[in-house]
Amino acid sequence: MVLFLKGLPMARGRTTSFTIRLTPGQRQTLLAWQRATTIPAGQARRARLLLLLADGMTITDAAATVGPSRRHTYKWIQRFVQEGLEGLQDKTRRDRRIEPRQAGLTDQNNVDIVF
Repeated sequence: MVLFLKGLPMARGRTTSFTIRLTPGQRQTLLAWQRATTIPAGQARRARLLLLLADGMTITDAAATVGPSRRHTYKWIQRFVQEGLEGLQDKTRRDRRIEPRQAGLTDQNNVDIVF
């Protein structure tokens, strides 16, 4: 039997049994990252995010407090679970720049270039 109560708000979203447990060393490192001024800002945000989650805050609330979307929050949680603290650091991106081509020096032109 399903009962709908008029006027009472229903709970939204799903509850999860997901918890993060930090070792004392990990907690100290994350606290240091959160306070540091010489590390990338994204790394400090990820440290704060994990500290909030370890203290029992929900993923939605922690994401809203720190700033990333829930999708990115799950990404960083997964990287932390798989790689530990090293997974929270920025990884290098592959180079996406395209080499500019010089006009007139294409393979389609039958031009001999003499230097």
